[in-house]
Amino acid sequence: MRPEFFRRTRQQTQTILGALAIFTAGLAAAGAEPMHGIAMYGDPALPADFTHLPHANPDAPKGGRIVFAESGGYDSLNPFIRKGSAPWQLRYWAVESLMGRSYDEPFTLYGLLAETIETAPDRSWVEFTLREEARFSDGSPVTVEDVMWSYETLATLGHPRYAGAWAKVESMEQTGPRSIRFTFNVDDRELALIIGIRPILKKATYDGVAFDESDGVAIVPVTSAPYVITEFEPQRFMVLSRNPDYWGKDLPFMRGQANLDEIRLDYYGDGDVVFEAFKAGEANTYRETNDQKWATQYTFPAVERGDVVLSEVPHRRPNGYNGFVMNTRRSQFADWRVREAMIQAFPFEFINQTINGGVPPRIVTYFANSVLASEPGTPAGGRVAELLAPFAADIPPGAIEGYALPVSDGSERNRAGIAAALDLMEQAGWTVQDGVMKDGAGTPFTFDILVSQNATESRQIIDIYTAALGRLGITPTITAVDAAQYVERGKALDFDMVPNSWAASLSPGNEQKLYWGSAQADAEGTRNWAGVKSPAVDAMIDTMLAATDQSEFNAAAHALDRLLAAGRYVVPIWSMQPNPSHIAHARQLHFPDYVPMYGDYLGFQPETWWWAE
Repeated sequence: MRPEFFRRTRQQTQTILGALAIFTAGLAAAGAEPMHGIAMYGDPALPADFTHLPHANPDAPKGGRIVFAESGGYDSLNPFIRKGSAPWQLRYWAVESLMGRSYDEPFTLYGLLAETIETAPDRSWVEFTLREEARFSDGSPVTVEDVMWSYETLATLGHPRYAGAWAKVESMEQTGPRSIRFTFNVDDRELALIIGIRPILKKATYDGVAFDESDGVAIVPVTSAPYVITEFEPQRFMVLSRNPDYWGKDLPFMRGQANLDEIRLDYYGDGDVVFEAFKAGEANTYRETNDQKWATQYTFPAVERGDVVLSEVPHRRPNGYNGFVMNTRRSQFADWRVREAMIQAFPFEFINQTINGGVPPRIVTYFANSVLASEPGTPAGGRVAELLAPFAADIPPGAIEGYALPVSDGSERNRAGIAAALDLMEQAGWTVQDGVMKDGAGTPFTFDILVSQNATESRQIIDIYTAALGRLGITPTITAVDAAQYVERGKALDFDMVPNSWAASLSPGNEQKLYWGSAQADAEGTRNWAGVKSPAVDAMIDTMLAATDQSEFNAAAHALDRLLAAGRYVVPIWSMQPNPSHIAHARQLHFPDYVPMYGDYLGFQPETWWWAE
C-alpha cells in the first residue's frame, strides 16, 4: 500500500501543477539551471568537462582481486532495513545513487545515474535528469519509476536513517521522461545533496515481497553498480565480481575506479583471528588502527620478503569520535555529574600506555583534526558565544566557559581522578557505604557494559576500567554477545554503557540529527545512542543546515562540538582513524600517488585500487 502522506502530496502536486508552472519558470530565470555537480558551499572544484576524479588513475589496469578479513558475520543481503545483519560494504560497493561523491572535496557531488542536477537558488527544490544509458546489471534501464519507488520505500519501510530527510520532502514528481523533482518543506540547504546520494534499487526485484521483511539471503539485489554479488555463504564469506558490462565504466566520474575483478569478504571469530588470517595470507589487505601494533607487530615473514607492503595514507578529515557511550535514558546516567565521574575515573593515560604504548593522543573534540574543532578548555567567543547565549541557563557547565578532559598522572590508581569522581557522585546523591556506592535509600549504583564478543581491544579497556571503578565502590557487569545480538540490542537501545564510534566529515549535516537530535532520541534503530535531548544541540544542527556561508557553518559546528563535549555523553578514548592511516597489503595491490582530502575513507579502498605485478 502506498503511504497516505505520499498519496496526498501527489494529489496536491497534480492539482497545483499548472499554477506552479509560471512560478517555476521564474525561478529558473532567476538562476536555476542544470549542472554537472553541486557543492555544499560555492562551486564544484571540477569543471563540467572533467575527465576523471583527481584521486583516481584513469590508466589503471583491470584485473586481480582484493580479499578482506572481517570479524563477525552476516545473515542478510539487505543493508537498508532494520531487520537482519548485512555487510555494511554492500551500500557502497553494490549500489549506486543519482550523484557520486568526490572525497577530495568537503561535500561535493557529481552526476552518476543522473547526468544533471538543478536546484532553486534557495535550494527549496532539486531536480535530477537520469542518464539515458543508465542500466541495472540485468541490462534493464534505470527508470524514473525505480527512482521514485526507491525513495518512497526506503523512507517508509527502510531503516529509520532514511526517514528524516523524507519528512522534509513536500512532494516528489516526475517532470519529464527522465526527470524527477523533489520540493522541500523546510529551509535545509543540505537536502539537495542528501537526496542525491540515496541508494537506487530495482523495483521489480521486490515485486510481491514486503521490503521491510526481505532480510535473509533469498533475494540477491539487482543494482546498477559496477559490482554484483556472485557467491556467498552467510557468516562465512561473500564475493562481489566486477560486471564487464557495467554501464558506467566510461563515465568521467568512474574512470579509474572499480579496477579489481573481485572483492571477497571472509568472516572470522574475532579481531585477533582476523589479523592472524592476514599474516597467514588468507587476506591480502588489512587496516591497522593501533599505532603500537603498527610499530611493533609488522615484522612477520611476508613483510620481510616484500610480499606485503606497509603503506601510510595521510588525510585531512576529522578523526571522528570513539569511546564508551552512556545511555542517558537510564536513571544511572541521567545526571551530568555522574557522567563526569565516569570520565574522571577512567585512567586514560594508563590504559593508553598499556594497550598502545602511549602513542595515540586522546580524542578531545568531536571534530578533531579539522577546522571544525573547538578549542578545549577555552571560553567561547564571537559568533560561537552568540549562538550559545540563548541557551546559557540550560546547557551543561563548560559549554560556554570551556570544558577539557581530565589528565591523570599515568598511574593505575589515578588518585586525583578517583577523588574527583567521589566528590561528583556525592553531589549527585551517591556515597560509598560499606565499600559499595549507594544512594540515600541504600540502593547500589551499578550498570552493565555491553560489548561484542569479537571486540578484543574493547574487552582489554573494559577490564582495566572496571578495576578503576571498583575503587569507587562500583562493580559493573559485563555482557559479551555475538555480533547479531550486539546489533539488535543497539537498535533496541538495550544497554547502559556500550563502546561506539561516530564517523565525521568536513561537512557534517543531517546525520548529526541522527547522532544527537532530540527527535531521534527514542526512535527504534536510532544512532542517538546516548539519548541526547537538548534544544541547544538541535538549534546548532539547524544553524549548520541553514548556513549559507562557511564562516556561519564553522561557528555552528564549533558550538555543537562544545555542547557535546560538555554534555559528557561519552567516555572518550583514542581515534580509530590514526593520521596517517595504516594499511598493510599485498605488493600487487596499488593506489594512486595523489591521496584525496579524506584519505583512507569511503571511496578509497577498493574503489581506486588496482592489481599489477
